[in-house]
Amino acid sequence: MNVSLRVLYGLAAMALTLPAWAAPPNALTYPPAHRHSTVDTYFGTKVPAPYQWMDDLSSKALHQWVAEENKLTDAYLAGIPVRGWIQQRLTKLWNYPKESTPDQLANGMLFFRRNSGLQNQSVVYVQDSPKAKATALLDPNSLSTDGSVALASIAPSPNGKYMAYGLSNGGSDWRTVHVLDVKGKHPLDDTVRWVKFSGLSWTHDSKGFFYSRYPEPPKGEKAISQAVVHQKLYYHTLGTPQSGDKLIFALPNSPHAFIGGSVSEDGRYLYVFVQKDSISNNALYYEDLGNPDQPNLDAKVKPLYPKGNAAYQPIGHVGNTLYLQTTLNAPRGKIVATHFNDPSPAHWRTVVPQAKGVLANAAMADGKILANYRVVAKSQVKVFSTQGKLLQTLKLPTIGSVGGLSARNDSPTVYYAFSSFLYPTTIYRYDVATGKTVVAFKPKVDFDPGKYQTRQVFYRSKDGTKVPMFIVARKGIKLDGRHPTVLYGYGGFDITITPSFNPMLPVWLELGGVYAVPNLRGGGVYGQAWHHAGMHGKKQNVFDDFAWAAKYLIHKGYTSSKRLAIQGYSNGGLLTGASLTERPKLFGAAYIGHGVLDMLHYQKFSGGAFWVPEYGSSSSRKAFQWLIKYSPLQNIHAGTCYPPTYITTSWDDDRVVPSHEFKFAAKIQRAQGCDNPILLHTTGGTSHTYMPTDKMIEQDADVWAFQAWNLGIKKAPRAR
Repeated sequence: MNVSLRVLYGLAAMALTLPAWAAPPNALTYPPAHRHSTVDTYFGTKVPAPYQWMDDLSSKALHQWVAEENKLTDAYLAGIPVRGWIQQRLTKLWNYPKESTPDQLANGMLFFRRNSGLQNQSVVYVQDSPKAKATALLDPNSLSTDGSVALASIAPSPNGKYMAYGLSNGGSDWRTVHVLDVKGKHPLDDTVRWVKFSGLSWTHDSKGFFYSRYPEPPKGEKAISQAVVHQKLYYHTLGTPQSGDKLIFALPNSPHAFIGGSVSEDGRYLYVFVQKDSISNNALYYEDLGNPDQPNLDAKVKPLYPKGNAAYQPIGHVGNTLYLQTTLNAPRGKIVATHFNDPSPAHWRTVVPQAKGVLANAAMADGKILANYRVVAKSQVKVFSTQGKLLQTLKLPTIGSVGGLSARNDSPTVYYAFSSFLYPTTIYRYDVATGKTVVAFKPKVDFDPGKYQTRQVFYRSKDGTKVPMFIVARKGIKLDGRHPTVLYGYGGFDITITPSFNPMLPVWLELGGVYAVPNLRGGGVYGQAWHHAGMHGKKQNVFDDFAWAAKYLIHKGYTSSKRLAIQGYSNGGLLTGASLTERPKLFGAAYIGHGVLDMLHYQKFSGGAFWVPEYGSSSSRKAFQWLIKYSPLQNIHAGTCYPPTYITTSWDDDRVVPSHEFKFAAKIQRAQGCDNPILLHTTGGTSHTYMPTDKMIEQDADVWAFQAWNLGIKKAPRAR
C-alpha cells in the first residue's frame, strides 16, 4: 500500500519538532483564525458569527489556515507511539477478500463487486450464470491514481448487454453517468450529468434508463455548496445527447422534493417516488408503460398514494395485484395487497400485519414474500405466502444484520449478506423452493472472534425511557472501571445502527478496549414513534440518551469518564458535538466526523434544506428556539475545559460542507480552557460517503490512535 504524502509530511515535521517517539505536547499553539464582527439577528436575538467568513470555501486565507491546522495535527499524531502499531494491525486485518450481493438478471447473469483486500475500490465483476466463471468488467482503480474518481453506482440493463455506472469526483454526491458495453467492455458515448440523489432504472427493452437530476449550477458558482432545488425525473435513450432526454415527472411548486423512479421487474410499470415533508414518508405515483418490449414513455403518470402521509414501497406485482410495504396505520410496517385500478387503503388486503419488529425491507421471490425485520436492531428474515402464511424463518449465524437482499419473483434464488460486530460480511444463497441456505462467499480474517462477545443491554435514559445498547468486549471482562471504551452513536433520520463488521473493531478489542453502540431516539429501532421522539423540538432526547448510555457504562464498571471516548459521524457528528459542549466533563475524548455543527445555517448549503423536516430551520421562530439551545457551534463557551477532540472533514464534502467543521474548530480552539488538544484534519479527494481504502485506513488509525492515547493507552499489546 502506498504511503500517503500526508504521512510522509507528518513524519518529516516530527523529525524537526520532536525527538523520536516523544509524546505529543501537553499544550498546543493553534493557528490563529480571523474573527469578523458579523452578527446575525433571529427574531430579535443577536447571535455573533465571527467565523462566518469560513463559509466561503474559495477563501485563500481559509485554505492557508486549514493547511496550518493539518500541519499541527500531523505533528501531534506522529508523536503517538501506538499509532504505528494500530495502522500496521489495521492494514493486516483489512486485507481480506470482500464481495457484495449480486444483482440478478432474468437470463441468469450476475453483477457484483469484489475487492481482493486493500484495493482502493472494489472491482465490478460479471458472471453469465451462477456456475460460470466471474470476469472483471470495470476496475475503478484504473480511473485515477489516487482513488479520487469514485465508482458511485452501477445498474446493469435487463438483458445484461449494458451497464450504466455513475462516477463522482472525490466521492461527491454529484455524479456523471456513463454506459458500458458489457461484452466488449468499452464505454459508449452516452454521458448524463448533474445527477444527484438518484437511482438508475432501465426500461425492459434495455434501450434507456430513468434517472433524476438537478439543473446545472450557475456558472462561476461552486457545486459543493450550491443549494440543490427542483429535482426532476428524466428518461435517457441510448445513443442520444442528454439535451434530448425526456422529462417524465416534476413538481415545480415543491422545489425541495426528492423525485425518483424505479421500473417494475417485468418492465410493465414505472413507480415514481416523491419525498417532501418527511424523511420516512413518501408519495407514490405510477406510469403504465404497456408492452415492456415497446414501452410507452408518453403514458400519463397517475397517483397511487399522493398524500405522502406514510411510507409506500412496492415489492412486486402479480397481474393487477400490487404488493406493497407501508407504514400507514402500522408505524413498524406491514405488507398489503392492493390493485392499480382500486388502490384505496379501505380496500387493502393485509398480507403480513405489523409485527413486534420493524419491517426494514421486503422482496418477492418465486411467488413468495421475504420480510426482513429488525427486532431491537437484530435482523430476522421470514418467508410468507402471498396469502400471509408463514412458511419459514431463516436461521442466522448470530446476533447480526441482513442486508443486500437480492431476489426476483421469477426465480427461487435469493442472495443476502450477513454481518455482525465480530464476523465479516458473508454472502448466502437461499432457495425459496427447497428452503435450503448455502454459503456463496465467506471471507477469512486474521482475527479470533471466539475470545469476545456481543451483548445487548437496556438502560434508562434521563426521562426513564428504556434504550437498547450493544456492548462488544472480551469474554469475562472484569468490571473495574478501567477499560478504555468507545461509545458510538447516531440518533436521527429514522436510521437504526445494526451490528456490522469494521476491521478497526478487532484492533480496538486487542488493545483492551470496549465498544458500545446505543440505539438512540431519533433512529428507527422501534419504528416511527422512536424516530419522532428524537427530532424537531425533541432532539434533546437524543443527547440525553447518549449521555445516559455513558453513565450506564461508568456505573456498571466498564469504564470511567477519563477512559470513555465518544464517536459520531454526520448526524452522529452533531451528536458528539452537542454532547461535548453540553457535558464536557463526562467524556475523556471525542471524535466529530463531518458533523452538522452550525444548526442556524445548515439549510443554506448543498442539500441542507432537505434536512429541515428532521431538524427544523432557524427561519422559523419556533424552531430557532430549540436549535439555538443545542447547536454545537453556538454553545461553545470560553474558558471551558473541553475533552481532547479530533475533528475531520473534506474539501469535497458536498453533503455536510466543511465550513461546519472549520467554524467549530476555530471557535473551540480559541475557547479551550485547558491543555486538552483540539485537532482538525481536512482531506481532499474524499467526501461524505466515500474514501479510498488507503486513506480510510490512515484516517481510522489517526482517530483511534488519538483517542487511545488520550484514554491512557500508551503502548501496543504484546505480539500475538
